[in-house]
Amino acid sequence: MSMFSTGILVLTSPLHTLPLRIAPVLTSAAQLVERTLYVHLHPGLNLGSGNQPRSVFIPPVVDLSTLINRLYSNAADICAHLDIKVLLTNVRSLSAACNGAAVPNCPFPTPQCLSHSPEVVLTDFPLQDPGQSHQITQSLQKYTGQCYVCSPSLPSVLLYPELMKLQEKEEQEKPENQAESLETYSDVVVGGTFDRLHGAHKTLLNISCLLSNRRCLIGVCDEAMLKKKVLTELIEPYSLRVQRLHEFLQDVKPSLQLEIVPLDDPFGVSIVDPLLQCIVVSEETRLGGEAVNRRRIENDLPPLVIHEIQLLKDAYHTESEEEKISSSSLRSRLLGTLLTPPKDTSHLPPLPYVIGLTGGSGSGKSSIAKQLEALGAVRIDCDKLGHEVYEPGTAAYHKVLEEFGSDILNEDKTINRRALGRKVFGNQERLKALTHIVWPEIALLVKNTISQARQEGKQVCVMDAAVLLEAGWTNMVHEVWVTIIPEEEAVLRITERDGVTTEDALRRLQSQWSSAKQVRRANVVLSTLWEPEVTHKQVLKAWRLLQDRIQQRQVKQ
Repeated sequence: MSMFSTGILVLTSPLHTLPLRIAPVLTSAAQLVERTLYVHLHPGLNLGSGNQPRSVFIPPVVDLSTLINRLYSNAADICAHLDIKVLLTNVRSLSAACNGAAVPNCPFPTPQCLSHSPEVVLTDFPLQDPGQSHQITQSLQKYTGQCYVCSPSLPSVLLYPELMKLQEKEEQEKPENQAESLETYSDVVVGGTFDRLHGAHKTLLNISCLLSNRRCLIGVCDEAMLKKKVLTELIEPYSLRVQRLHEFLQDVKPSLQLEIVPLDDPFGVSIVDPLLQCIVVSEETRLGGEAVNRRRIENDLPPLVIHEIQLLKDAYHTESEEEKISSSSLRSRLLGTLLTPPKDTSHLPPLPYVIGLTGGSGSGKSSIAKQLEALGAVRIDCDKLGHEVYEPGTAAYHKVLEEFGSDILNEDKTINRRALGRKVFGNQERLKALTHIVWPEIALLVKNTISQARQEGKQVCVMDAAVLLEAGWTNMVHEVWVTIIPEEEAVLRITERDGVTTEDALRRLQSQWSSAKQVRRANVVLSTLWEPEVTHKQVLKAWRLLQDRIQQRQVKQ
C-alpha cells in the first residue's frame, strides 16, 4: 500500500489494554504514514454496531496520563521519524465548566481543523467478522469527518496488531477497580527550551494540556537561558520554537487559552501570576518546581501543585549522550550531517569537490582538516599559504612594504609579522588595508592548489581557513563546514597552547566571527568538545555523507 504523508489513528481499545497494543499498532501505522500521525483516543468506541457512533467527552484519568507517556516512549523507539501528536480535544473533566456555564455534550460542535490535512484514518478496532470490513471502514470514515476537517473520501484502514497473542496478557491486566480520576486545574504552567520538539517535550506538553481546564502558560528559554546549553549554536531560533509550540498545542487542545512567554531566568512569571495552580515538571526539574514555590511564598502567593512526569528513555543514546531523550543528544546527532543544502555552485568545476573548513581559534579546525586529509582529501592550509604570500619577491611583499613602510623588515629583509601586527592592532582601517593586500593573494594560491588537485584526479579538497567567511572565499567552495566549541573551552585551549593570558585569549575570540554567526553560514557543523574518538566518529560520518552527495551529483550530471 502507498505511503501517506499525514494520518489519524483512532484508538478504540479500553484504556487498560492500550499499553500492550501501542507498540504493534504504531509499528503497523508507521508502514503507512511517513510524516505526521495524529492520535485520537476514544476507548470503547464501537464501529461495528450498525449505528453511526459520535465522539463523546472522555474524563481525564490517571491511566490516560500513563498512556500518553507510554505512547510517546514507544513512538521514540518504533517510529522516531514520525511527528506524533496525541489529540485531547475530546478529553475534559465534567467539573471543567467555566463561570458556571454548562459543558457542551459534544466535543466537536464543528470539525476541528488540524495543521496538516489528514490523508488516511487508521484504527485498532478489532475486526471479528470479515464481512463487516466495509461497514466498519465507512463508519470510521464518517466518525473522523465529524471530528476533524478532512476529505469526505478519506481512506480508512483497519490495522491488525497481533491481538490474539495479546489477549491472555490483557486478561491479566484487567483493572479490579474503577479508573482513578486525575485532578485538573484552571491554570497550569510549564517551562523549557523546547528545541526540536521530541517525545519528551510532547509528553510534558500533552500532560500540561490534560491537566489544564482554562489556560496553559508555557515559558520558553530565551538567549540568557541558553548560554550553558550543549551546542547552543544549533538551538533553533526562539521565534521558530514558539511557532512549532503553537502549532502543536493548537492541534492538541484548541479550547485552551495558550500563553507562550520568553524565559530570561529560571522563574519567569510563575512566581508572580496569582491565577496559576499547577506546575508540570520532569524528574530532573522537580527541584526547579520547588524553588518556584519558595519564591511564590515569599511573594505572598499560594504554592503550586507540582505534577511530576517520568523522563523518557532514549533507546539509541551513545556513551557520550544522556540516557533520557533530550534536545542536547538530538543536537549532537546533527554534527557531521548536512544542516542546510549547498548554494548554487554551478560556476565551480564539479571536481574536486571543495570543502571550506573554518572555526574560531582553539576550535580544533586544523585537527579535523588533518583527519579529512587522512581519509583522502587534499588539505589546503591557508595559514601556511598566508606565510608564503609575505615572502620576499612576491606581489604582496612589495605592496605591504609600500603600505606599511620598511621598518617592519627583519635584517634578512623578511617581513617581521609581529611588527606588522603592532601597526594594525586595534586599527580597523589599517587592518582592512592589510587584508585587502593579503587575502586576494592567498585566494590565488588556493585556486592554483585546487587546479593542481584537479589535474591529479583528486575528488575532494579541504580548504582549512580561519578567515573563510570574513574573506569572502565561499565562492571558491562547494560547502562550508564549521567547527565549534564553547567559548570557555576555547579560552582554556588558547591559553595552554599559546601561553597567553585569559584576557588576550578572549580579545582574540571577540575579534573573530562568533560561532553562532559562523553556524548560520554553515552546511555542516562539527565539534571537538568531547574525546578525540567522538570527534573522529563525527568526521567519519561527515565524510561518508559527503561521498554520498558527491556520487548523487555525478549521477545527476
